[in-house]
Amino acid sequence: MSKVLVTGGAGFLGAHLARELLERGHEVVVLDDLSGGLASQVPEGARFVRGSVVDDALVERLFAETRFEVVYHLAAYAAEGLSPFIRRFNYENNVVGSMTVLNACIRHEVRRFVFTSSIAVYGTGELPLRESATPRPEDPYGIAKYAVELDLAAATKQFGIEHTIFRPHNVYGELQSTRDRYRNVVGIFLNQVLKEQPLTVFGDGLQTRAFTYVRDLVPTIAASGFDEAARDRVFNIGGDVPTSVLALAQTLREVTGSRVPIHHLPARHEVVHAYADHTLAKERLGARLDATSLAEGLARTWAWARTLGPQETPPFSAIEIERGLPPSWLDPRSR
Repeated sequence: MSKVLVTGGAGFLGAHLARELLERGHEVVVLDDLSGGLASQVPEGARFVRGSVVDDALVERLFAETRFEVVYHLAAYAAEGLSPFIRRFNYENNVVGSMTVLNACIRHEVRRFVFTSSIAVYGTGELPLRESATPRPEDPYGIAKYAVELDLAAATKQFGIEHTIFRPHNVYGELQSTRDRYRNVVGIFLNQVLKEQPLTVFGDGLQTRAFTYVRDLVPTIAASGFDEAARDRVFNIGGDVPTSVLALAQTLREVTGSRVPIHHLPARHEVVHAYADHTLAKERLGARLDATSLAEGLARTWAWARTLGPQETPPFSAIEIERGLPPSWLDPRSR
C-alpha cells in the first residue's frame, strides 16, 4: 500500500481518481478547497483535507504529516474560455498553486508527480494533435498548463523527482459539475435540459472536440504513478472520435428525449477543431479510451444528473476584464 495525495479530489475527475486509487489498495489523502468540488464526492475511505493549493503553510503541514510516494495534481480552475478574462486568477490557481505543491514534493522527496495538463497547450495545430508537436497555447489556461509542464521537466532534471503528464480533453460523466456556466459543455447542456431551456451553442456549432467518458481514462491515470513506462513522459489521453458541438447537442436531445431547441449565440474566440492522437498512451500504458460510446456515456451521465435536478449557475464573482466577454457570461447585475 502506498500513500498518495490527490489535489482537487473532491472535484469531478479527482473524485473518480481517488476512488480508483482506493480500490487499488492505496492510502488516499484528498486536498480540495471545494471551490468547484463537493465534500460529498470524496470517496469513503479517503482522508479529506479542506484547503487550497495556494496555501503554502497548509500544503507544507500536510506533507510534513504524511510521507507521500505519489502526488496526483488535479487541482485547477479549468475554464479555458473564461481564462482571458481572469488572467490573474488563472495564473495564481493554475501556476502558483502547482508550484506550491511541487515545492513540497521536492522538499519531502516525493517519488513521482502526476499532472493533468490539457490539450489546450497545443493551441491550433495539425490534427490529430500529437505529443511530438511543439505546443503553442493560445489562451492563458493553456499557457498556464504548459508553464507547469516545462517546470516539471526542469525539476526532474535538477532534483530527480519523476513526473508523468497527461493532456486530457473534454472529459464528461457522473459527478461532473452542472453548476458552472463557463466550462464543460456536457454539464451545461444537461442543466439546460433539466431546466427545459434551449441548448446554447456558440457560433455555428461545427467546432469539433473528442469527448471522453471519465471512467475510460481514470484507470490509466491511476496506474501511471506506479508504471515505469509512464516515467518522465507526456501522454495525450481521451477519446479518438471527433464530434461537433452541434452533433453533441443533437445526441443529447435523443438520449434525454428532450425537445428543447438549440439556440445559437455569437461565436467566441476559441480553437475551432481540437482532437488528439492517443497511440502513445495505448501502446505504452495499455489505455482503453473509447470503451464507452458517446451515446452510452451520455445516457449514464443523464441518469445521474436527473438525481440532482436543475442547478443554479451563479456568475463568476471576480471577472477581471469585461471587454470582449460573451454577453451570455456577463452578470446581469453589472450591466
